[in-house]
Amino acid sequence: MRPPCLALIAHDGKKNDMIHLAQEFRDFLGRCHLIATGTTGSRLQAQVGLKVECLLSGPLGGDLQIGARLAVEEVDAVIFLRDPMTPQPHEPDINALVRACDVHDVPCATNLASARLMLRQLAAQAG
Repeated sequence: MRPPCLALIAHDGKKNDMIHLAQEFRDFLGRCHLIATGTTGSRLQAQVGLKVECLLSGPLGGDLQIGARLAVEEVDAVIFLRDPMTPQPHEPDINALVRACDVHDVPCATNLASARLMLRQLAAQAG
């Protein structure tokens, strides 16, 4: 059985939250296949020590790359820490990714509370 594949994305104003979340769940995340948008993935590698497959940054198409993998059942869950207070230039891509999660019935956490619930459940299922 393959390890779960999790996609990790965080807007600039939420990147520190993603780092703290990853530190909190480091043991479990270390047993997963992680993919992330560019800067988020680089910071997770450098600051948490996780192995992360880094894709393009969100504004350059990273959200779309994750959506494409999700559509072919390569992604099991998405944590997308969105900053609702800051306009994003690539908002259509963000909406497309969240919509793809809904279409393909893939769990998508968009804030810390839902991300913690998701990670606790996935960790418990993984044993």
